[in-house]
Amino acid sequence: MKELEDIFKIKISDSKIFQSALTHPSYIQENNLEYIDCYERLEFLGDAVLKLVTSDILFNMYPESTEGELSKIRSIIVSDSTLAKIAKDNGLCDLIIISAHDRKQGLAKLDSVCACAFEAVLGAYYLDGKVDDIKKYIQSAIKPYIIDVKDNFLKYNAKEILQEYTQSKTKTRPEYRVISESGPAHKKVFEVEVSYEGEVLAAEKGLSKKDAEQKAAFCACKKLGIER
Repeated sequence: MKELEDIFKIKISDSKIFQSALTHPSYIQENNLEYIDCYERLEFLGDAVLKLVTSDILFNMYPESTEGELSKIRSIIVSDSTLAKIAKDNGLCDLIIISAHDRKQGLAKLDSVCACAFEAVLGAYYLDGKVDDIKKYIQSAIKPYIIDVKDNFLKYNAKEILQEYTQSKTKTRPEYRVISESGPAHKKVFEVEVSYEGEVLAAEKGLSKKDAEQKAAFCACKKLGIER
């Protein structure tokens, strides 16, 4: 709990809910514990807290942006990829309580697991009565990402932008195909190519299929001269 307090700079009153917030479902299965002892319910609550605070930040930061633009930025900010970056950078992923087998497989470092634990801790702080403190933490943690997404929207939203472009031309969607996979299960590297009407536009690698698709779409947009 002391390590968790050091990460978030917020004192903990009820340590039991934070124990649950850090516990992966595999651990409770391995040790015959109750479902409520894992992070899934707290993740549900933390997700709502995160979206509310993020929406409030975006609403005030960009008063001229449309609802659609704000929604797109928010979806990127609250994605597993962004939340996992925060959780890995601040050391939260190292505190996840997971089954011995899954830890050996490196699953505690998966983006989805790190993101779930991060949201669960937000939910735990909410229940612990630290609403104002956790709002301040979220603001400081995600503002740099919000600014980066806003300034580099094409990079983060390339798949949607590419699809809008191709459908405006021929009503045809770009197609994505995984052409190779490499690396261990917990750190796989995917190579994906994107094609349009039979022509391969680009191929890129990423630590997830979505990441590789986004990178390939970004390169395709650059190749086609699509700017936003």
